Amino acid sequence: MTPQGRRVAVVTGAAGGLGRAIAAALHADGWSVLLTDLDARAVDVAAAPLGGWSAVLDVRDEDACAGIAATAADQGDLALWVNNAGILSTGPSWEHDGATRRRMLEVNAHGAMNGTLAALAIMCGQGHGHVLNVVSLAGLVAAPGETVYAASKHALLAFSLGTLADLRMAGYRRVHVSCLCPDGIWTPMLHDRLDDPGAVASFTGSMLTAQRVAARAVRLARRPRPVVSLPRWRGAQVRLLDALPRLAVALTPLVRAAGRAGQRRQRRRTGADHS
Repeated sequence: MTPQGRRVAVVTGAAGGLGRAIAAALHADGWSVLLTDLDARAVDVAAAPLGGWSAVLDVRDEDACAGIAATAADQGDLALWVNNAGILSTGPSWEHDGATRRRMLEVNAHGAMNGTLAALAIMCGQGHGHVLNVVSLAGLVAAPGETVYAASKHALLAFSLGTLADLRMAGYRRVHVSCLCPDGIWTPMLHDRLDDPGAVASFTGSMLTAQRVAARAVRLARRPRPVVSLPRWRGAQVRLLDALPRLAVALTPLVRAAGRAGQRRQRRRTGADHS
């Protein structure tokens, strides 16, 4: 296949967890995938069975994101950019220091903005393309114990939908921005959270596998939609709570109880001590 005919996808935070699973699923679907991550060795290992194409990327670096987009476009049609890189710190918002708050906002929100705009600079020029932002259900409702994380994801959701509307007003009909909002995913981000009272929100619903979420990401890449929650019923549930904030706050003790039960259930399922 000539470079001009290659469908190229970039995935950030692809050294492990969900990012690695998304990259593998896209590769299986026929994409040429550039895996990026801060960890050079880990992303090289992840890329080896998928064609060996990887690069170090700190998504907080706007110029670096633009460089990755240019590299990907040199190798074919930059048709998809997946902003997956993210970090999680739990606990009450007042217990986070300024550096922790900034880092979550810089990676989860600003980093995804950098990736989106780097990709759009090329996609708008070629007249088509798709940015897929991994947002999480925390972008749809305030998550107790994950307040700053949720704030970063709310920001990403607003940025994504607003950018999509701006693209349509500017006449770009074939350039898309999608938000994938999955429930808690059993990846290294949660492996050490089974005894963490600040992480209970991530265990209140369906604990998903990275492979299930990656498969949904591939379907979303084929058929762009503004917002997709996984599972769908959880999206409807949290949106209802978001629309009724007094009720949501009143139900916080029940959310905590459900989350602790989910943590115990996940411990039994894994049969291992990750604390």
